[in-house]
Amino acid sequence: MGSSSSYTEDDFSTSAFDPSTFSVQELVKLAAPDFSIPQPFVRINQQPPSLSVTTPLPPTIDMSRLLLEDDHQNLELHKLHSTCQDWGIFQLVNHGVSSSLLEKLKQEVEEFYRLPLEEKLKYKIGERGWEGYGRKMRADGKYDWVDTLNIITNPLHRRSPHVFPQLPPPLRSTMECYLSELQKLATKLIGFMGKALKIKEKEMMELFDDGLQAVKMAYYPPCPHPESVMGLIPHSDMTLLTIVRQLNGVDGLEIKKNGLWFPFNVNPDAFVVNVGDIFQIFSNGVYHSVEHKVTCNKERERITVTFNLSPNFEAEVGPSLSLINAENPPLFRRVGMEDYFKQFFTIKIYGKKYLDYMRIQPSENGD
Repeated sequence: MGSSSSYTEDDFSTSAFDPSTFSVQELVKLAAPDFSIPQPFVRINQQPPSLSVTTPLPPTIDMSRLLLEDDHQNLELHKLHSTCQDWGIFQLVNHGVSSSLLEKLKQEVEEFYRLPLEEKLKYKIGERGWEGYGRKMRADGKYDWVDTLNIITNPLHRRSPHVFPQLPPPLRSTMECYLSELQKLATKLIGFMGKALKIKEKEMMELFDDGLQAVKMAYYPPCPHPESVMGLIPHSDMTLLTIVRQLNGVDGLEIKKNGLWFPFNVNPDAFVVNVGDIFQIFSNGVYHSVEHKVTCNKERERITVTFNLSPNFEAEVGPSLSLINAENPPLFRRVGMEDYFKQFFTIKIYGKKYLDYMRIQPSENGD
């Protein structure tokens, strides 16, 4: 890499570019206003979003109505069920997480990204893992236009000693409070989704009790040529459930519906909730994970915190036993959670390819 005060063209040659110590944020800060996008980040022939104004957005789910024990709950539960079937993504309002905690989270995450690069690199991703600060190369040999900090937060014994325990104390303390609130929220939400699917509560709870949880802090810097880069490539989440908090009011999320991409405008008071691939598998295809991507803004950075929830490593990933019978055979294969993760990281992922890999083919059913 060049000096700490500038990047040069040589920094992006095949031999010199080092993704483990590179920061898109620093590049944007130090470069000329209309700089050329480094080749490792350039992606061409992207499918632009549809400009149709007639396509509806997913319904917004009101958590306070789900918590009522009356007809309002039944109506909201039906809306939640149909939204997970038709869209796989929704905004959750009246979620019960205090605005003061969310504002504190915003301040601490912004403060982290204001740290000198040398400080952030103390948390850099190791050669073999994905936890830490930085980026990993995608299957196409390119990199996303984002600086991320990925943290395993649960089970506690899986926390990397060089990441979460070493965070600046104010950020670590705020994140602990936030995680506690998100765990409670996710438990309630998954309980309602299980109720809507008519899955036994015991089976539902066993699936994610002491499950794998991870947080991703993401900083998407502005880009002078946003059509030439991608903040996050098209994909569906490999998780059970994903809850996203957009911290600074800058949109960029796009979702795929009926083969077209549409911008997803986020309510500043809401969480964005994604159905993950594991939930699609667990529901035996009743619910659908959503394919989505992130585009970049020409003038403003976008900052998000993503909470990922998956089953515990002793669980099996497969269709719920409550839903399988002679008339409703399994559509997906069954694998151990640990194998599910290992396979994910060995297959070149783009779009929903891993979910397709998990799907049982007609020949496997003896047809």
